[in-house]
Amino acid sequence: MGEQPIFSTRAHVFQIDPATKRNWIPASKHALTVSYFYDATRNVYRIISVGGTKAIINSTITPNMTFTKTSQKFGQWADSRANTVYGLGFASEQHLSQFAEKFQEVKEAARLAREKSQDKTELTNPALNITSHQVLPSPIISSNGPGEDKLFRSQSADVEITTEKERLKKMLSEGSVSEVQWEAEFFSLQDNNNKLVAALHEANANVDQWKKQLAAYQEETETLRQRVAELESQGAHDSSSENNKEDLSQTLEELELLIKTKDEEIQMLKSQKCSRWEAEGEREETLQKLQELETRNAELERRLHLSEQTLAETLAEREKMQSEVTKVAEIMDVKIFELSEIRQGLAKLVESN
Repeated sequence: MGEQPIFSTRAHVFQIDPATKRNWIPASKHALTVSYFYDATRNVYRIISVGGTKAIINSTITPNMTFTKTSQKFGQWADSRANTVYGLGFASEQHLSQFAEKFQEVKEAARLAREKSQDKTELTNPALNITSHQVLPSPIISSNGPGEDKLFRSQSADVEITTEKERLKKMLSEGSVSEVQWEAEFFSLQDNNNKLVAALHEANANVDQWKKQLAAYQEETETLRQRVAELESQGAHDSSSENNKEDLSQTLEELELLIKTKDEEIQMLKSQKCSRWEAEGEREETLQKLQELETRNAELERRLHLSEQTLAETLAEREKMQSEVTKVAEIMDVKIFELSEIRQGLAKLVESN
């Protein structure tokens, strides 16, 4: 109940084949919801994906994890705790980029949370604040055998001797025990110490013997492991048909996913092609209109040329008519002058009569 989703997306979930470590095994036939969760109680981040009633992914994010993009729509990361590799196939490159960016953010948050937790542990646990000169004794760990008890008791005896010496010194300082008793007890302790040293040497000799036995056991184990591998290879021939069937079904599912991805790419290309065809049609229509305009322009230029010729001819005829009118006007002026002289002659005749 303390976990809160901080990011969700949909993707096809895969897991690496634990046998081959090469092929991907699809977790479901359809895309699933993959979410980042934050557990406030434990201060951890997780990636969770649920298919039906089964948790397909339950991966706790650590600062050492890395999300790798292997293609434009596929990414993967390794989970050492779950001992597997998860793969996600997205519908688009944008969804993959968003998931990868969120992975980096959550990974950095997990690193900061771990550092904060470590700092808090060091402050609250004084046993961790050991100075450089305080060296804690490490226990001697041995294989099973009679020497193990001797080694343990030798170390315990050394600690007891040291404690006893400190106690005797304290008693000496207080003056509660006589000097004779101290010397007797000291020699007794020294004798016990010599016995314990001898037992320690004997235990070290037993350790060498145990090492030889361990090497022999390891060699025998390797032989048995090779025998098991041979038996497994023989059993693999018997179940080859079932394995082939599983491989074929897995390959078929991978091909179906690949076909789906290719269909989406084909639809995208078709849409781009349709838009390209529309642009090509508009370009042809524009070229056709341009040709019509050029034809019309040529026709107008031809008509303009004819009009210019007609205008030139009209101007020439006009100039010719003007010259003729000028000539007619000159003739009329002469006639009018002659007519005025005739009138003057008639007037003179009239006056003479």
